[in-house]
Amino acid sequence: MDIIDRRPNPHGKNIENRRRVLNRARDAVQRAARDAVASGKLREVGNGGAISIPSDALHEPSLHRVFSSGVRDVVLSGNKVFSPGDRLQRPPAGSGRGGAGPGEGGEEGGAEDNFRFVLTRDEFLDVFFDDLELPDLVKRQIATTDTMSVTRAGLSSDGSPSQLDLGRTMRHSMARRIGLRRPKPDLVAELEARITALEAHPAAEQSETLAALKAELVVALRRMNRVPWIDPVDLRYRRFSMTPTPSTRAVMFCLMDVSGSMTERMKDLAKQFFLLLHVFLERRYKRVELVFIRHAEVAEEVDEDTFFHDPRTGGTVVSSALVEMLRVQRERHPAESWNIYVAQASDGDNSGADTPKSCALLRDQILKLVQYYAYIEIVGSGAVIRGETDLWRGYKTVAEIDDRLTMRQVADKRDIFPVFRDLFARRSETA
Repeated sequence: MDIIDRRPNPHGKNIENRRRVLNRARDAVQRAARDAVASGKLREVGNGGAISIPSDALHEPSLHRVFSSGVRDVVLSGNKVFSPGDRLQRPPAGSGRGGAGPGEGGEEGGAEDNFRFVLTRDEFLDVFFDDLELPDLVKRQIATTDTMSVTRAGLSSDGSPSQLDLGRTMRHSMARRIGLRRPKPDLVAELEARITALEAHPAAEQSETLAALKAELVVALRRMNRVPWIDPVDLRYRRFSMTPTPSTRAVMFCLMDVSGSMTERMKDLAKQFFLLLHVFLERRYKRVELVFIRHAEVAEEVDEDTFFHDPRTGGTVVSSALVEMLRVQRERHPAESWNIYVAQASDGDNSGADTPKSCALLRDQILKLVQYYAYIEIVGSGAVIRGETDLWRGYKTVAEIDDRLTMRQVADKRDIFPVFRDLFARRSETA
């Protein structure tokens, strides 16, 4: 007896089981990754590593046998204790290994072991940023990227045997055979049968008919040999070509206050927010450009390393950063060709005369160009949180009339990821 395994995936069961386990554990892995951010391990985000989750996160319903009723025959391995016919006593409930017995070391209520996942960088970032997205990414202009994709490009008369289009090949073969009047096999078989019947019962008056049939059979066989069933001219192969994949162009402006009013703790919180934003953008979008602008009394565009690590002090003029952002935008990122996003971090301190100017720039110029503007304000730590700053109140009036401006406050490291998730959570299409 032959047994044929017709299951769709008989040899890759482990891959499918791993996928199911990861799907069940996704929520627990996400919580563990976000706890790492809250505990101050933000700089390790994106490097992958091990994530531990409770074992009960993988529990699922299952079917078990009930041994309290029914009659069954079993075969047990040999032993030195029992003899044929002995009755085995069922262990008390909960005393087996599967019960909730004592933990390790003989202590009651011992904790279950945790599951430890070792994730690659890509797996870690996929889980970490699973439900985040740049909101309202409108395709203003399609740009050619370096990413190439394989697309169908019609048929050709030569190619790899694996790309042979059998249907088109047989269609061309049939058309050629009909056009050249190739005899059908049924016609040849009919001629051979008639010749055999006449040769079995020869008659003088049928000699001419037999000779004509044999001549017709010779012509038919010669024509069949000259017009083959499949000719190289009939072959058609599927052809593929590499075409560039279009994608939208987007730019993210990162603005940060580095003035003297920003303490080292505040600067560290702002830098952690931008680090998280940077990792997110690098992971999610291949065609997103980043522009780093820091400001005190004067704003300047800097590179990534200077933005995150180079110290600076001085007064605060927020409008200088907005003016610099507009300058860079006009020179390199025209609004008709780019999707523009802005993220700004500040402690809210600003010169009194500059706040109205900053709000006017934001309301009258910047928000008309951008798809999204996220502003986070670094406030006091712990329970000591001061009232609304002048900059917060000014931005708040702008946010009330334009929903492209979103504002949040951050007071502690644990606030960074919830605020980040709130700002960049994936919006529904109907929202």
